[in-house]
Amino acid sequence: MTAMPRKPIPVVLVAGFLGSGKTTLLNHLLTSASGVRIGVLVNDFGSINIDAMAVAGQVDSTVSLANGCLCCAVDARGLDAMLATLADADLDVIVIEASGLAEPRGLIRMLLASENPALEYGGLLEVVDAAEFDATRQRHPELAEHLKFADLVVLNKTDRIGGPRRAELAATVGELAGGVPVLPVEHGRVDPALLFDIPAGRRDDEARQLSFQDLLAEEDDHAGHAHAAYDTVEFTTGVPLHPRRFQRFLADRPAGLYRVKGFVHFGQPGGGLRYTLHTVGSFLRLDRGAGLPGTQLVLIGTGIDTAGLLARLRACEEADPAAVDEQAMLGILRFLPENLSESD
Repeated sequence: MTAMPRKPIPVVLVAGFLGSGKTTLLNHLLTSASGVRIGVLVNDFGSINIDAMAVAGQVDSTVSLANGCLCCAVDARGLDAMLATLADADLDVIVIEASGLAEPRGLIRMLLASENPALEYGGLLEVVDAAEFDATRQRHPELAEHLKFADLVVLNKTDRIGGPRRAELAATVGELAGGVPVLPVEHGRVDPALLFDIPAGRRDDEARQLSFQDLLAEEDDHAGHAHAAYDTVEFTTGVPLHPRRFQRFLADRPAGLYRVKGFVHFGQPGGGLRYTLHTVGSFLRLDRGAGLPGTQLVLIGTGIDTAGLLARLRACEEADPAAVDEQAMLGILRFLPENLSESD
């Protein structure tokens, strides 16, 4: 039997100024994403504690963690080479912790420009220290510029500020980030399921596309976790979606909707294939898929108006896809890997 082609490994960037809690967030991902093989690249120098193991600023050093993950410390020049090395490893996701002074735009440009078919850009998380936001913004006026490149802003250390201040700060950060979703957390506790797929029921020697049943099983498996206080909405339909209406839905997602994943079918013309959809915050990526027609989505967030969300998705249905002009797919196709660019 011919082996199925291996899916590209998503590369997720974690950025933020010194003290924002990037390493704490990484520790949480490593200890919470059970069954996920994570490659961690630390684009920095110094003593950094990851999963209780010290990575002492050795360029191009690689440490195997007890849970099967890898941790590497590299400088900017070695980043591309190490990514190429990790692309050959049996990993599910690669997370890059950027230096506190790194320019996110340069890292994004490097990843989007990569011609390595084994890798794909998975979005940028900007970690912000809620308790020290004003002081950080004063020391680093470029913070506002960095926020504009984020796909999801993690407002960390919210346990150190009051409720009214938390809401005010989330609104301010969201405005600076241009409407990008803002996720308030404590101690860097971000649910891994918001950032990448967690393989369900997969043998170690088997690489395959997650099925819709796997996606649902993933949510069930994480229901008991302390960090899984999120709403999950499931949407399925056998009616093709109108590409323009669905694009408008994606462009105007509710503020509390952090993740959308699954399969989308647009019917004809130009959208006959079923596409795999993956979003983290504002980042959106489509891949050409296969299988039976039909749309099957899992939507994850907080404070979601389930009825309203489902109504908006139902409004995207198109009973007569043959009546849709061919140009309607252009706005959707720009999110295919070969069409993604820095401007996206």
